Amino acid sequence: MTPTVSPSSDLKKAPNTLNGLTIKLVNCQHPNFKNNNTFRKPDVTMGGVAFDLETCARPNIVALQPYRCARDDYKDDGSNTLLDANENSYGPSLSIDLSANHEVNGSTLRLAGLNRYPDPHQIELKQLLCDLRQVASSPATLRPDNIFVGVGSDEAIDGLIRCFCVPGIDKILVCPPTYGMYTVAAQVNDVEVVKVPLEIEGESPSFDIQPVKIKEELEGDPRIKLVYICSPGNPTGKLVDPGRLKELLEYNWNGVIVLDEAYIDFADHGKSLAHWVNDYPNLVVMQTLSKAFGMAGIRLGFAFAPSRIAGLLNNLKAPYNVSSLTSALAIQAISRAGLEVMRSHRELIVSQRERLVRELPKISRVGRFLGGFDANFLLVEMLDRPKSLGGHPDNQTARVVYSQLAEAKGIVVRYRGNELGCTGCLRITVGTENETTKLLEKLEEVFREIP
Repeated sequence: MTPTVSPSSDLKKAPNTLNGLTIKLVNCQHPNFKNNNTFRKPDVTMGGVAFDLETCARPNIVALQPYRCARDDYKDDGSNTLLDANENSYGPSLSIDLSANHEVNGSTLRLAGLNRYPDPHQIELKQLLCDLRQVASSPATLRPDNIFVGVGSDEAIDGLIRCFCVPGIDKILVCPPTYGMYTVAAQVNDVEVVKVPLEIEGESPSFDIQPVKIKEELEGDPRIKLVYICSPGNPTGKLVDPGRLKELLEYNWNGVIVLDEAYIDFADHGKSLAHWVNDYPNLVVMQTLSKAFGMAGIRLGFAFAPSRIAGLLNNLKAPYNVSSLTSALAIQAISRAGLEVMRSHRELIVSQRERLVRELPKISRVGRFLGGFDANFLLVEMLDRPKSLGGHPDNQTARVVYSQLAEAKGIVVRYRGNELGCTGCLRITVGTENETTKLLEKLEEVFREIP
């Protein structure tokens, strides 16, 4: 006789044999059970991580067959007559000279080709992104099949939730204060959000992640499938401690750690952990061209991941999600010439960041900087009275300064006082030298004008 296990049993801890007999389950739909009857143990890989993509991801996504077009089978070298995709063979409806190519910093933009769908695979772009983040000391090489490219990092944030979280059942975990789109994407997908705050106790919050508390939540709730961590943090501007991140990656858990490195190029060189995706089967590292590369208008984000996770994201996406113009401009931005421009701009931004760190505290009602100095913004307190009179960070003061700067002085910053651990704080983006000068002058004016 074949023994049975009740569906109310602790399914994840059930062994797959009992006295040499295979355990069969009655009416069980749990994803850790293959064919709804035989228990399947998650694969154990590097670091003891019990991560199994087939049981962690949604079954319908694992089984998804991506949309295919004729050009997946027959690559166009420019000599073919293309009558497969119902495009307009007469060309784009633009009242400009389409016969000439247009040069942008040495990169050729072929506007005449806009009537054709873009490359759905973006191999050239992906290879350049791999080259950008490859670390010489890493034994494994990043490859195009380690990358998903999309419409900003937000497409990757949303795509990961759709890959791994069953609406109304599964959950994500975030570490506030953090980027708000994680929660928005979860709400859109009917996915609950669990919160484990960054360290904010004490006189000065460290804004470090708390691996012990995160692991406690993961241990207590197997429905948590994704943990989103921002590094450098937004709004904290602080890099995550690699040792603390490694503690989570080596934890025995069937879920995915998502590291958001949108601001990584403002930190010291070599701080990106994108190459770790070849060491950990459940790590995804998101990046973007919107920040240090100054390309927010083209909406190009990307995620490094183990090839099987990247494959799920690529299967899930719309077939032509990255436009031809976006791809051409992105390739230029991460070319050798483009990287030189980015790095020169970064030096200017870091210089102005250091200037703000020196000059802002000289204003009597500007308090402490919170967080770190690894991004292109600063998180700083606004005080209810001058420091010399014992001023304290105050949300009402911060709101007044925020509105007065925008409405009376023409300077828009971000109020962050309602974020956990950020009482009385504004988040100020580091601008040009002239913008920094204007900010410092107008901020002093505002404090002279308000009570």
